Amino acid sequence: RLLPLALTSDLNTGEVRWSGHFLVNPWNGKGLVDLQQYPKLESYFLRHKEALGGRNVAEKNPQTWYRTIDRINNALLTKSKLYIPDIKSVIHPVLDQGETYPHHNLYHITSTGWDLEVLGALLMSDVGNFFVECYGVKMRGGYLRMQAQYLRKIRVPNPKSITRSQEKRLISAFRNRDVTAANSIAFKIYGIDRIPE
Repeated sequence: RLLPLALTSDLNTGEVRWSGHFLVNPWNGKGLVDLQQYPKLESYFLRHKEALGGRNVAEKNPQTWYRTIDRINNALLTKSKLYIPDIKSVIHPVLDQGETYPHHNLYHITSTGWDLEVLGALLMSDVGNFFVECYGVKMRGGYLRMQAQYLRKIRVPNPKSITRSQEKRLISAFRNRDVTAANSIAFKIYGIDRIPE
C-alpha cells in the first residue's frame, strides 16, 4: 500500500534522491481496495478521515472518501521515466529507473522508442526550452509552467535519425547536466545555428 513518492525537491541535483516520502495507495489493478481486507490501512485512513473527507473528491463521492484525486497507475512505479517538475526557469528532466512514483506536480515521460537519457538531453537543451517558452505560460519571476499540454508540443526528431555518436554525446551531456554540450548536438540534429531571439 506504500509507494515511494518522488517530490520536486528530490530532483534538485539532476538525479532522483528519494527523501523517504510515501504515497498511501488505496488502489489496486481493479479499483479501490476493500478497506476491510487491509485493517491497518483502514485504521490509518480513519485517523485522517476528517481531512480526507473534506476534500472535493470525497464530497462528490462520500462512499469512497479515502480515494486519491487521480487513480494510481501501479505499473508506472517500475517503469523507467523522465520526471519534469512543473514550475522551473528551464526544463529539468531527471531519469527515474523505475524506483519511485511521481508526485502530482511532476510530469513524467515513458517511451519504448527512445533512450530516455538521449531524449532528456534534447529536452534540457535550449531547443527544448524554446518550445516551452513559445507555447507555455511564463509566471512571475520568469518561471515556466511545464504542463503536459506544452510538453506534448515539443517536436523531437525520429530517434532512428540520431547517430550512435550523437547518442553517446547526448547521454554524456544528460548525465553531466551539461546544457552547452546538449545544445551543440541538438542544434546539429535540428539543423539550426542558434535559438531565435
